[in-house]
Amino acid sequence: MAMLDQRVISGTWGEVWVDGELWAELSAFQAKFAFNKTDVNLCGEMAVGSKVTSIKGTGSITVNKVYTRNVSRADQLMEGRDIRATIVGKLADPDAYGAERVALYNVSFDDETIMDFQAGQVGKTTHPFTFTRREWLDVIQAQ
Repeated sequence: MAMLDQRVISGTWGEVWVDGELWAELSAFQAKFAFNKTDVNLCGEMAVGSKVTSIKGTGSITVNKVYTRNVSRADQLMEGRDIRATIVGKLADPDAYGAERVALYNVSFDDETIMDFQAGQVGKTTHPFTFTRREWLDVIQAQ
């Protein structure tokens, strides 16, 4: 049997692009779909079933504070323009069985962190977002 522990992908090798711009100061990234469900009761069944009725994409990008991010985007939102983005996330550990990339479309950032710091701490900002569609560009196949 193959030793798989060294093949576990390390997040150290992650990258994120927002509208084609590499966010090089990246420290964490997450994107996921939440499945919204409605309870379904059936005669003769004590257990309550469920049906997926909608899906919501959410995520966040955390970056080390190197410079001010997303000011132009936030300014446009303040002027009433609903700016949407495309995010591409990549995870490509050179010791893994491959790399994966995913594109997220119709991305809407949820807030603007104007300033956030603490004495003796490295500065970080987190940029939460929602999205409506994802496309796998590369996937890692089981070996």
